[in-house]
Amino acid sequence: MVDVGSGMVAIGAGLAVGLAGLASGWAEKDIGSAAVGAVAENPKNFGRSLILTVIPETIVIFGLVIAFLLMGKI
Repeated sequence: MVDVGSGMVAIGAGLAVGLAGLASGWAEKDIGSAAVGAVAENPKNFGRSLILTVIPETIVIFGLVIAFLLMGKI
């Protein structure tokens, strides 16, 4: 029989990844639109724009790490 604690840990892991993904997407929309505008004005800004666009994706990686840590506690 599965106890309630295991279910709560699974819900917490899902929330960690899901909310991190939502936050990353929300940040990405503003950064992405600004990056496209900057590259349209000056193509030399592509590298800097690419790096700034990738930074919010690390939030999802952190959420995934937390989910793995939580699932290891079951």
